[in-house]
Amino acid sequence: MTDSIKDAVGRPRPNFFYRCFPDGIPVFDPLNGDVMCSGNKKLIKEGYKSFPSGHSSWSFAGLGFLAWYLCGKMKVFDQRGHAAKLCIVFIPYLFAALVAISRVDDYWHHWTDVFAGSLIGAVVSSVCYLQFFPFPHYINGWATHAFNRILEENGSDSTSIDMEIACTRHGQVESSGTY
Repeated sequence: MTDSIKDAVGRPRPNFFYRCFPDGIPVFDPLNGDVMCSGNKKLIKEGYKSFPSGHSSWSFAGLGFLAWYLCGKMKVFDQRGHAAKLCIVFIPYLFAALVAISRVDDYWHHWTDVFAGSLIGAVVSSVCYLQFFPFPHYINGWATHAFNRILEENGSDSTSIDMEIACTRHGQVESSGTY
């Protein structure tokens, strides 16, 4: 999605001037005033792919999915008031933000490119996560939709399943092979 938008928009990168004129001297066509780039053709073509930031969208898509996943698996919204869980969930977003900021800092993107790429990545990560898992604040937010469907079909109580799984992990209950 990001690459398709890059090709369609064609916004120049902040460092485009030095891609077009490596010696720092601008050259214009005397007849019509068009810019006559003297740089490497591949670098010039790549210089027209600033919007949106691919690094930002990829980092927010991947690390955003990780944050959603951790949020569900660690049961961040279990109303027990453990702020440390929430801090752990924000770590992937912190790394994604650092990647995004580095793109502006290195003059590869404008801040609007990074913002749009980050937004695209965050939306894609949310859609992909919610394709397989329910919202993390649900009772069984840690389990997949398929697992929750099996619970509904069997008429099982999710809390009794949680207790049985927890006890089995601690060796307190012999597994009967069925859940």
